[in-house]
Amino acid sequence: MMRLFVRFSACLALGLVVAVLMLLGLMFAGQFNLIEGLLLSGKPLAQLSLIVLPETFWRALTGLADAPQNPALQSFLSLCAGLGQVALLLAGGFFRWWYWR
Repeated sequence: MMRLFVRFSACLALGLVVAVLMLLGLMFAGQFNLIEGLLLSGKPLAQLSLIVLPETFWRALTGLADAPQNPALQSFLSLCAGLGQVALLLAGGFFRWWYWR
């Protein structure tokens, strides 16, 4: 079971690296409409985390007085959630390709 967890964690790390490289490639290519789609796909999870986690957590993490209503924090969380979704999809593909043949 531990071997399975370590293998998937390695695939997730590789998926995250590939997702960040894809984001950089999209930025250099000027495909900001695709980046906006990535932000929109991560927005529900970001809003959920802002609602569920207490404001004291966000204040301690960011140092902002009214952190859940800060648009910069919302946008950053949306980007992180979108990148995380892409990384999970890639990790699932890598894991299936390398370990489930």
